[in-house]
Amino acid sequence: MIELSNLTKAYKDVKALDDVSFTVAAGSVTGFLGPNGAGKSTALRILVGLARATSGSATVLGRPYAELHNPAAQVGTLLDAGAQHPGRTGREVLTLGALTLGLPKQRVDEILDLVGLTSKESRRTLGGYSLGMRQRLGIGHALLGSPRVLILDEPANGLDPQGIQWMRGLLRGLAGAGCAVLLSSHLLHEVEQVADHIVLIARGRVLAKGTPAELSQGRTLEQTFLDLTSHADRSPA
Repeated sequence: MIELSNLTKAYKDVKALDDVSFTVAAGSVTGFLGPNGAGKSTALRILVGLARATSGSATVLGRPYAELHNPAAQVGTLLDAGAQHPGRTGREVLTLGALTLGLPKQRVDEILDLVGLTSKESRRTLGGYSLGMRQRLGIGHALLGSPRVLILDEPANGLDPQGIQWMRGLLRGLAGAGCAVLLSSHLLHEVEQVADHIVLIARGRVLAKGTPAELSQGRTLEQTFLDLTSHADRSPA
């Protein structure tokens, strides 16, 4: 459902992405894991049509994102939980999204209940939201259209332990219902807890990919990750 093929993004002499390839199948969660600045957000922005690749391709449901019919109804995205206007209430943000997608108003209440925002919280402006509340709202906005594909960039940021546990259950449930989930993060432990497959990236290059068990090979996944990223840091760009 998601395919990145030989994806490269160059800024003058610097490659933010260097020949990145991987797929995300329906009914699975893929963790896109790497340190800050590894190229994860650049890849996601290209995937959803917010940036252009220098070469290679990125498709969702077999097409470039911009060529999908009503893409927001098919692909749920959370790239920046703070991107919404701080003067709007949470309910207003979801209502505008529902209207754009042609969804009934009751869908807003369903989403608020799903992400654990109370009626009182939904009437507060986003300027008064904690980061965790903005993350919950952002995840809810991504789920408005009951998408077949979900693309999340650092969704655990700002969530408390209870919120992280909730998010794990939500993503596993969505994958179980057939959704393809791509989860970008620098938090190895959180990705390991929920992902079926992991793609490790550093300095714009894919270092390894596979199941958590395949990547750890008898060691902790953390040690594998540290060894690979350390090697990438010593390699010439």
